[in-house]
Amino acid sequence: MKALIIVDVQNDFIPGGNLAVTDGNHIIPIINKIQQNYELVVATQDWHPANHLSFSTMHEGKKNFEQIELDGLPQTLWPAHCVQGSMGAEFSKELNQNKIEAIFRKGMDKGIDSYSGFFDNGNKKSTGLSNYLQGKKVDEVYICGLAADFCVYFTAKDSIKLGFKTFIIDNATKPISYENYELIKREFISLGGEIVNSN
Repeated sequence: MKALIIVDVQNDFIPGGNLAVTDGNHIIPIINKIQQNYELVVATQDWHPANHLSFSTMHEGKKNFEQIELDGLPQTLWPAHCVQGSMGAEFSKELNQNKIEAIFRKGMDKGIDSYSGFFDNGNKKSTGLSNYLQGKKVDEVYICGLAADFCVYFTAKDSIKLGFKTFIIDNATKPISYENYELIKREFISLGGEIVNSN
């Protein structure tokens, strides 16, 4: 069975948001169209408390995108984004949600970031997504959404580790850095993943 995972198509990640991906809104019509091709559609949602330690505002004298160490892990400091209950955390109103069967929230523990839709960055806590997909007898996972070089990539990497045949839908995702994304694509393919385009 094939599943589509729509990653973080939220207001803060599209133009006008606090951590906007350039042209991030351009993929939404493609995501809406391809949903009909999948027996199961799920979504992930960044859902941070206002005092999340990945926010630069929580570290005096630090700027957005600086690198620090947080609980033994490397951490990029982000602008505050996808704060629980905020407009920025809501899914884009352009996203058709009718076929989305379940939503998996991530980044709720203030002490650790969570790029992947499966686990936090320290692999300490599961979101429950893997068990959900296994319970639905899913064996192929197709991933789209934002951003290609962060949450899409880490979700896809964990999907491979969990034993799913994994695809990134290239024309249904946008990166923060195209240069970074090109490197990531090569690594993803070397791990056994596939890059595809939707029809």
